[in-house]
Amino acid sequence: MLVQKFGGTSVGSPERMRQVADLITDGEQKVVVLSAVAGTTNKLVALSADLLNGDKEGVKAKLKAFYEEYYPFVDELLPDADFNKEGRLVVEQQFGEIEALLAVASPSDREEKIILAQGELISTRLFTLYMQSTGRSTTLLPALDFMTTNQIGDPDVPLIRRELDKLIQSAPSATYYITQGYICRNFDGEVDNLQRGGSDYTATIIGAALYSPEIQIWTDIDGLHNNDPRIVKGTTPVREISYREAAELAYFGAKILHPTCVIPAENDEVPVRLKNTFEPDAPGTLISAKSSGMNITAIAAKDNITAIKIRSGRMLNAYGFLRRVFEIFEKYQTPIDMITTSEVSVSLTIDQTSNLEKIVAALNAFGEVSIEANQTIICIVGDNLGKEIGTPTQVLSALSDVPLRMVSYGGSNNNISLLVSSDYKSMALKALHAQLFGASVTV
Repeated sequence: MLVQKFGGTSVGSPERMRQVADLITDGEQKVVVLSAVAGTTNKLVALSADLLNGDKEGVKAKLKAFYEEYYPFVDELLPDADFNKEGRLVVEQQFGEIEALLAVASPSDREEKIILAQGELISTRLFTLYMQSTGRSTTLLPALDFMTTNQIGDPDVPLIRRELDKLIQSAPSATYYITQGYICRNFDGEVDNLQRGGSDYTATIIGAALYSPEIQIWTDIDGLHNNDPRIVKGTTPVREISYREAAELAYFGAKILHPTCVIPAENDEVPVRLKNTFEPDAPGTLISAKSSGMNITAIAAKDNITAIKIRSGRMLNAYGFLRRVFEIFEKYQTPIDMITTSEVSVSLTIDQTSNLEKIVAALNAFGEVSIEANQTIICIVGDNLGKEIGTPTQVLSALSDVPLRMVSYGGSNNNISLLVSSDYKSMALKALHAQLFGASVTV
């Protein structure tokens, strides 16, 4: 069964929802994963922040204004009187879930997760009603009834497969199965989520669970491009790419794909196709076990990076030093992106700084610690980069006028990573594009 995912922009208006309905309507059974309507999650994040800060009156006022914004949406999407009544009831019920949380004495992370879930619950219920109002055979598969994570927060695919199969078998005559992206239940049965961008993850988990012939992720761009089209002119779509290449690009800044979503698809060898909602006939990008076959496939950039350097004479000829350093990051649940070492120092980067002060305080026991914020990782991805002669020379030559803070090469066959000040990001992307793809760009 085909799995298709549509993001917030694709369902951002009644007109867009109708276009999605037309796109999926072909008479073939499929599962359709939807994000919240564009802008909804950001507003829910603001609401949850106000609630956690104790501003319940502010939440109440914003909540009323927010759900009243949905009434014109419902009126345009569902003009039929009976379906319109149901649509308005959906909005009232889901926002009522948030209003009920105002009675909680001390709201916590649990209440925040419930608030953030409402966007997907609203969009999928309204979309299902629209499909049914037009006579399409459609049923809703509540993600909270099957999308479950295990004790360490990873998707419990065997359990998901069993529960999803039960739900589909309970409505075997339906053609279109609609479900929510992003939201799930954790090991304790509480409402949780797969973090921002998690709708992609939902789609690939479902595709793997159903052994789907293909997972389609529909966005507002024609596939994965070979550089950031917002910064570099003349980028082109990459038509075929391997799971590993796609994972590297997604992790290091390619916005079209959620970093973790490639894993379930790769594990069960389910191909993923990136498609453009606004150009449905365009081929997009196919992600599969087959590599791009290109020396350099694409370039991506990851912002908001902080570099940490630890200099210590005790590191020289000492075993166990790096282990003790890594244990500090493990203690404070902070992943490391890049790392380079010399005889007496180690430099590494992180993109999560909530525990930075505690990390630095702990690292001070090892030696001199310095911090550099406002950094960007530039990632050059290709097929078997480690076996190609001359590629590192090309990369470094292109950046002869850009100060390089760190270089990581050899840790992956698909990736060369460079750390630069974010002030040089645009310059670096343009220079690399001109050098590696032979394009003439203004630096």
